Amino acid sequence: MVTQEYETAEPETRVGAVRSELETATTEAVLVVDEDVTGAVLPRDLLRSRLSDDAEVQSIQRRVPAVDSETGVREVARLLVENETTIAPVFDGEAFRGVVTRDSLLRAVSDSLSAIDVADVYTTEPATVDRKTAMGELVNDLRENDLTRLPVLDDGDLVGVATTDDLVEFVVRSAQAPSAGDRGGEKADLLELPVENVMSRPAETTTPTRTVQSAVERMLETGYDGLAVVTDDTHGDLIGVISKTDVLQALVVAESERLDVQVTNPEYLRTEEREEVPRRIEAIVEKDQKLDVIDAQVDFQKHDEELRGQSLFRCQIRLFTDEDQVAGTGEGYGAADALSTALETLERNVLDLKNQRTAEKPHGQVPQEPSDR
Repeated sequence: MVTQEYETAEPETRVGAVRSELETATTEAVLVVDEDVTGAVLPRDLLRSRLSDDAEVQSIQRRVPAVDSETGVREVARLLVENETTIAPVFDGEAFRGVVTRDSLLRAVSDSLSAIDVADVYTTEPATVDRKTAMGELVNDLRENDLTRLPVLDDGDLVGVATTDDLVEFVVRSAQAPSAGDRGGEKADLLELPVENVMSRPAETTTPTRTVQSAVERMLETGYDGLAVVTDDTHGDLIGVISKTDVLQALVVAESERLDVQVTNPEYLRTEEREEVPRRIEAIVEKDQKLDVIDAQVDFQKHDEELRGQSLFRCQIRLFTDEDQVAGTGEGYGAADALSTALETLERNVLDLKNQRTAEKPHGQVPQEPSDR
């Protein structure tokens, strides 16, 4: 999965320079490097930003997870999805090996996707936009809903797709335009232009009966992040979309029948520690066989306080059940210690819940995390 196809920028690099890099290069993102990798910039980050071209790129960069060279495909897919990134630096110990990108991962597993149909993966009832919708409204829709693409319709018929890649240059030009004087009117006019001025046409499509492998190959071939899903090959109706992220999520789900655990800021843990999180939570859940857990979330927060070079972390674990939720919070110097403390609190609360049920106490008394002492 490791590739050397990436671009870098320093934290002080102008946003305009990174925008130009993303417009002309084939890379999915630009790594921000200041001796070490500090983050990355994706096209969607430029779309969200209202900063001028002269702003520094460190003001819009996002955190990216560091990946060990021995990490498996599904774990890498999980890290990319959870961190909402398309790129991650790869290390062999402390030695930088290159990067793994969403595309390089999908190329590596493409052959194994022939057994899955688009129908098993795609997103139904996608958000859409009319071709006459004002550009300003489209930009707001993409920003507020954290989308990278929207199918464009004309009287219900699919006529194109509007993407963040198509809009990056337009958004920056709009942000740069003065709000008064002769060019003030130009900015207003740009925002009022219809979507059809920037959409990609025709829309690349697939059908539910096609294999995910064929859809991925088509996305990689065209350079698109997703395809519109239509009922049939000839003038079919739009019924959904399939994106590269949808495929990564399918890989994550297929990993096993383990409890689905979403970890915020997972890069604070070492790879082996991250892989142990679901198993450790499952061991606690099994202490109450009647606890039907639908989802689990683990959130890490890093504080400024340090002790012997270790930062103080706060970890909160929440289990969402069919009735309520159970939580456990802990603090410690180092993310692993904070996690262990939170797990101990969670275990106590799960046992308390079990005891409450045994004593047939009134429904609804679900133990929550203890108040701060």
